Amino acid sequence: MRGTKRMARLPRSILRPMLATLVDAPFDDDAFVFETKWDGFRVIAQIGEGMARLLSRNGNDVTDAYPRIAKVLAGIRHSAVIDGELVALDNQGRSRFQLLQEARKKSGGRLRYCVFDLMYLDGRDLRRMPLVERKRRLYRILPGSALIRFSRHVRRNGVRAFRLAQRRGLEGVIAKTAEGQYYSGRRTREWLKIKSANQQETVVIGFTQPRRSRKYFGALALAVRQGRAWRYVGHTGTGFNAESLKAIHAKLVKLVSARKPVSDKVPNERATTWVRPRLVAEVKFTEWTKDGRMRHPVFLGLRTDKPASLVVRERPKRARRI
Repeated sequence: MRGTKRMARLPRSILRPMLATLVDAPFDDDAFVFETKWDGFRVIAQIGEGMARLLSRNGNDVTDAYPRIAKVLAGIRHSAVIDGELVALDNQGRSRFQLLQEARKKSGGRLRYCVFDLMYLDGRDLRRMPLVERKRRLYRILPGSALIRFSRHVRRNGVRAFRLAQRRGLEGVIAKTAEGQYYSGRRTREWLKIKSANQQETVVIGFTQPRRSRKYFGALALAVRQGRAWRYVGHTGTGFNAESLKAIHAKLVKLVSARKPVSDKVPNERATTWVRPRLVAEVKFTEWTKDGRMRHPVFLGLRTDKPASLVVRERPKRARRI
């Protein structure tokens, strides 16, 4: 047995990630630390007995999809539960969600696991321990591998951190209370996210016919959950390549439905094939219109770490607490 502790049978709650609240602007605050907002898939790693298990945000085991990451983590000589983001890096070293699928197919050369929290270590639940102390202990147990990246932070200077993220073309920053606890499965104001560009999870409700030389489909019709119904929020016809058009179409044809999923009037309805709302698409866009539509949405990729039923419009709250 390689590990010093066995892989424990832990409460399911400890394997559920803490979530951040979207706010509208960066800020400075002595009580907060500021980290890079990584653009990838949230992954919880459970380590012990010389093994590592990787779990997605909704609890699915994705270990087999990322064997190189799991192998490195398995070398940690402790039993531990680590929180982090699985990312794919571009040529400038920036995380890019749209590169994840390609990186996985190419044996993960650009994949990194960016870790930022430690909830459990050698039989002890650390979630009530201050964040900065959890991170200090996390750093001490990490293996010396380029595949694992520790998410460093700065204290107080959130505005400067955000502007630097903008200049580097990063997704934004995460603000966290330095002395804060870890609240598994909850979205709180202990963690705040400030985005440098608008991104939104959406659900595919239909697709239009292709035009000219394009194959498979023209654009995806998108929606979000509003109460018990779906609300149309726009179409995206950009951000695809030949490979993604083919792969997404193969998924869409299995979901074709005669029923229109939304009551809203949708442009080009006569040219639209409706599908059951199951596929979650990440898109970036310039702004929300007054009637609740995304302006200039661009497809980034499909998400498999969140069920469609939980996809709602993300509305930023005021950054500073009153």
